[in-house]
Amino acid sequence: MSRQSISFTKPNDEWLKDQVDNKEYSTKSELVNDLIRQARKQQVQINWIKAKLDKAENSGFTNDSKDQILNQSKSSLKNG
Repeated sequence: MSRQSISFTKPNDEWLKDQVDNKEYSTKSELVNDLIRQARKQQVQINWIKAKLDKAENSGFTNDSKDQILNQSKSSLKNG
């Protein structure tokens, strides 16, 4: 594992220390690595959703604008 030196703002450092003090993680490094893993997983999900949206937008299924689709979705949720 590579070793890095990073700096945190005071509120972020205090939050990290609290997590370690509360025994959520054994070290700040463990916590930072977990946060990075979570962010990477989220990015995979975001990329998947973006690809699905791009495919849907390019499918030519509707001529409605994004705003029209959004309004229709909100309306169906209210009435559903």
